[in-house]
Amino acid sequence: MRVLSFFLALGALGMCSVSAVALNREAFTITKYDLQVRLEPEQQRLGVRGRILLRNDSSQPQKVVALQLSSSLNWRSILAAGKPLQFVAQGFVSDIDHTGGLSEAIVTLPSEIKPGDSVELEIGYEGVIPLDMTRLTRVGVPKEIAWHTSWDQIGRSFTAVRGAGYVAWYPVTTESADFSEGNSLFEVTNRWKSREAESEFNVRIEYSRQSAEAGPALLCSGDGGSFSAEFGRNSALLANCAWKQLGLATPTFVIANYKGSSEPPLTLLALPGHESGAATYLRAFEPASKFVSEWFGKPTAPISVADLPEPHAAPFESGTLLMVSVAEEDAKLAGTNLVHELVHSAFVSQRPWVEEGLAHFAEALYREQQGGRQAALDVLSSHEAAFLQSEKDVTDTTQNNAGQPLSTTFDETYYRSKAAYVWWMLRDKVGTDALKQAIHGYRAADDTDPKYTERLIESVSKRDLSAFFDDWVYHDRGLPDFHVQSAHPWQDASSKGGKVQFLTLTVENLGLAGAEVPFTVRCETSEVPGRLDVRAKSAATIRVEMPCAPQEIILNDGSVPESDLTNNVFKITE
Repeated sequence: MRVLSFFLALGALGMCSVSAVALNREAFTITKYDLQVRLEPEQQRLGVRGRILLRNDSSQPQKVVALQLSSSLNWRSILAAGKPLQFVAQGFVSDIDHTGGLSEAIVTLPSEIKPGDSVELEIGYEGVIPLDMTRLTRVGVPKEIAWHTSWDQIGRSFTAVRGAGYVAWYPVTTESADFSEGNSLFEVTNRWKSREAESEFNVRIEYSRQSAEAGPALLCSGDGGSFSAEFGRNSALLANCAWKQLGLATPTFVIANYKGSSEPPLTLLALPGHESGAATYLRAFEPASKFVSEWFGKPTAPISVADLPEPHAAPFESGTLLMVSVAEEDAKLAGTNLVHELVHSAFVSQRPWVEEGLAHFAEALYREQQGGRQAALDVLSSHEAAFLQSEKDVTDTTQNNAGQPLSTTFDETYYRSKAAYVWWMLRDKVGTDALKQAIHGYRAADDTDPKYTERLIESVSKRDLSAFFDDWVYHDRGLPDFHVQSAHPWQDASSKGGKVQFLTLTVENLGLAGAEVPFTVRCETSEVPGRLDVRAKSAATIRVEMPCAPQEIILNDGSVPESDLTNNVFKITE
């Protein structure tokens, strides 16, 4: 009988596995999380109990749902209306978690859920969250680099756990995402984030110390800023963090022996040994705040900067919480880091490309104020690699609309890096004063139309920006590709004062997106800058007056992202 029971169970598991192959893992959206988390850092463990509300967003009734957690966590119970549900737990390969895998529960619901209807489940799970770099090292990232990027862990001396996309410490419903398969990871996370952007998330975190010594602080992000509290002796610490809508936030919690400093709206939490870097941040606060006030309004919402123990660790942001090393060697970026967070404190938008794009644009503006235009362009280019590759993939296709429109994307490689370039190009196009006036006139409550931002800037600048927004915001047409089609120097002997040098310059754009490209014409004694608007798959001509015979033309100073930068220098031989 035991042998028969074993094979019956094996057969049932096999049938579940077969059905799981055809399962629509993205049929359900989790629209509400209500979780209670108990942390045990000494064992690197967490245990979670709570409720989730799932809505069927597919076009068909659904009887089965796939719920996923980090592969280092184990499902313990899943109930509906107080009754246990049948589920099969299995491993699921996905790089949405730092382990490179998920623990998936294939759950049979009590009844079919019609499209648009919801079901509430009670869930329980537990396990460990150790430091894990598997998803990076298995695709060839050197361990020492992966370590600075994948720093999530529950540990005795330091705990920091970011949410799904880093660590799936709460349930998600996604297809497999793989770093090694082109844009797979970005596409999967983009769909998942856009589905859950309006989801409600509530978490109650409890940590009871085993030691009687003075304990650390617990920090988590949420609406209205980050919540933090310190232990009393021999007591538990409770933190309640909530988002009415997740938006771009990644639910995150941190436990460390922080020493706090406050200069409203900033709370700076530094680790022992990083006092010098923390002082640099505090000195940088006033000039950063003054700069942001001029461009975006006075920062008022609370922001937090939480220290990471390892120098050069990759920074992370969720809402108004910035996690970054404030060690002395990393503190040189204090000003730009604070500017970014202060923009979020002063300016709010529900549109990712506006909200995050402006914050990254502000970093470049601040560096321009300190070190000139090239310093600003260096900031922009430091974030561009991932989105440039994605845009090149779009450019290489024959379809005009193959990519992700900036206006609707939740892919951070677009709404951060590409959006920062878009705002920079708009500043170059309409001027600093006009763009600043438009930003001050922005009202999130009025932004109910995708074209609201375009119309706002047009009304202030008196410029028609429809073609620009069509190519860069409402559609993803890839990147432009500029080159000099022809350059003809000539002289006007009839002009006053004798012969005057001119250059007739024609620039062609081989790409599918148009832009106003800057150029520089050099001669023996000087150089003359200019700008030329060149639409997609077309050419434009301009006449340039020169103080001497032109010798060289340089297109694009790096302010316009291009698919090919190797053809931007033209030598004049006439």
